[in-house]
Amino acid sequence: MTSNHSNSIALLIDADNAPAGKIDFILSELAAHGVVNIRRAYGNWTKPDLGGWIKVLHENSIQPMQSFDLIKGKNATDMALVIDAMDLLYTKKLSTFCLVSSDSDFTPLIQRLRADGKEVFGFGEQKTPTPFINACTRFIYLEEPRPAKPATKQKTGQTKPDTKLQTVQNLKNNTKLITTLRNAVSASADEEGWANLSNITNRINNESPIDHRTYGFKKLVDLFEAIDLFEVKRANSVILVRIAKVGGKKIQPRPVVKESFYEDFNDNEVDDDDEIPF
Repeated sequence: MTSNHSNSIALLIDADNAPAGKIDFILSELAAHGVVNIRRAYGNWTKPDLGGWIKVLHENSIQPMQSFDLIKGKNATDMALVIDAMDLLYTKKLSTFCLVSSDSDFTPLIQRLRADGKEVFGFGEQKTPTPFINACTRFIYLEEPRPAKPATKQKTGQTKPDTKLQTVQNLKNNTKLITTLRNAVSASADEEGWANLSNITNRINNESPIDHRTYGFKKLVDLFEAIDLFEVKRANSVILVRIAKVGGKKIQPRPVVKESFYEDFNDNEVDDDDEIPF
């Protein structure tokens, strides 16, 4: 496969803050977006803690970038990664940067790359700070997502949420998620409120780093169907979504109104003697 700058990706890994066991998942995800021509992992490779990364570097053609700890308790890894990213920005024709880290110190770097028109994919753990996540074009958690399920019942009859899983109520209480989904549906909706799922997906990708897999769903439509705030309809191979509830109240679809005199005029028979109001 011949690549060009329109789909060329630079993968930059903060090995101190990323699990080596997820490298196959990361590369598989990036393969759907382009060719990972530059692959670098940063760390002090004299440390035994990075042994897991050393095992996967060569088999995945990842170049180890050595950063010695110049002062005890401090490491130069972050600075080395930032310097390389800026060098690549100005010297290579890249469309996308991928940062694998859970360190919020990289947030200004992401903002700078995006200001230059680059897409930035982030991969990190659940502990990743919100500013880092929101700065990315798209952010994907490295932990295995667990599907949402209803809250469980205790023997006393009281409802107790399962803290290990995303419950449906938790999803509905996630203001940022629900607002993003509603905005995407509203922006793509027709007169009756229905929006094509493909248009919704494009809108979400342009507006937010939210990824449905973060919430335990393999497909975006599964996320919509899990939340009763939305209505989903399948018509042949097309999937349509519209807003069903806002503030707990059901939304009534707007009636379709004819827009012009000509539609009414064409629906009626006109005799030769009738006056036509032109």
